[in-house]
Amino acid sequence: MTGLWPAAFAVFAKDLRAEMRSRELLSMMGLFSVLCILAFSFALELDRQTRDSVAGGVLWVTVTFAVMLGLNRSLGGEREQGSLDAMLLSPMPRASIFLGKALSNFVFSSLIGLILLPLMTVLYNLPLAHPTIIAAVVLGSLALSAIGTLLAAIAVQARSRDSLLPIIMLPTALPVLLCAVRASNGMFSGQPESLWIGWLGLLAITAAGYLLMCGALFAYVIEE
Repeated sequence: MTGLWPAAFAVFAKDLRAEMRSRELLSMMGLFSVLCILAFSFALELDRQTRDSVAGGVLWVTVTFAVMLGLNRSLGGEREQGSLDAMLLSPMPRASIFLGKALSNFVFSSLIGLILLPLMTVLYNLPLAHPTIIAAVVLGSLALSAIGTLLAAIAVQARSRDSLLPIIMLPTALPVLLCAVRASNGMFSGQPESLWIGWLGLLAITAAGYLLMCGALFAYVIEE
């Protein structure tokens, strides 16, 4: 199985089977995210106006840190168990490894983001979110998973990978966070569509650009 997409789906299926057996990654990311949302809710309780205006920021900061936590565990476990070396020794294209890992990370991060939406609606006393918020969560998760998979492949080879990944990922994720927060805040606050739809379109372009760029660079990064 050396074709690009068949090999990528094989990597993706392997990650899903491993997670279904252990349920470690999603439970850890989910618990971390819920605790973050609760902590922000209590911290901003005294200033309701500020709390309502930063709901989008709270959502995306939480999702970003949950993604980094999952990436550290996912690729770190691959390195410790020798699975990453085995995939590199196989005849599959390097891009297949990237696509498979990015797809599994995307599924996990999207699930976390979608689970947080109803929780935030209750805790932050928000109106029902605009249905397009689901598109923002999907696009933002895709961009974060793409850049996170590439940078995790760099960080996993360092002894201080747990602290290195946030340092190198947060600056590169700023364009994603800016677009996602602006679009999400507009939807949460019920602004006219014309005020935030441009940010959603820019988020889609950013996600596509990150996916293409990271896929092209992954083969060079993973060989170092």
